[in-house]
Amino acid sequence: MIEILATLSASAAAGMRIAIPLLIMGLLQGSNYWSNVPVLSHISAPFLLGCLISWSLVELFASKKLWGQRILQIIQLLLSPLVGGIMALAVVSATITPNWLIVLIGSSLALVLQLVQVGWFYRLRGLPLWAVFLQDMLCVALVLFAFDAPWQGGVIALILLWFAVRSAKEWYQWYHKRL
Repeated sequence: MIEILATLSASAAAGMRIAIPLLIMGLLQGSNYWSNVPVLSHISAPFLLGCLISWSLVELFASKKLWGQRILQIIQLLLSPLVGGIMALAVVSATITPNWLIVLIGSSLALVLQLVQVGWFYRLRGLPLWAVFLQDMLCVALVLFAFDAPWQGGVIALILLWFAVRSAKEWYQWYHKRL
């Protein structure tokens, strides 16, 4: 149960940002970086570190501007399921749950959270700056919780999922009132 909550926490972080969770995860693992991560272990650690640092900086600075949010959302919408699956596999060590199910859960949660962000972006015509800072802090916190406090991170991820379902319901009602 704890590993599922850690999976949810890590995948929720990937649903908000792409490079930041991967970078933090690699740095938390010490000198072997991503050697235990299924897909990333085949990539050179210095190259991957450079790419993730660069993209993390792009995510941090471009997300504060409207044009940057638009560009990042397209890229994050395409890559969040992949990163969500990678993050989910990275936090799970040995469980009876099959890996394909862990990847499916992680990818789905990351995609749902990213879709909610896109929905709010277009409904509000851009995310407010306070919301972007909240995303950044929550993303970092969720990755740290996935490794150090999976119970709390999983609960936060489930609250975010509840918020996503609630948002979809509100959008559905709002859309049908306009018709």
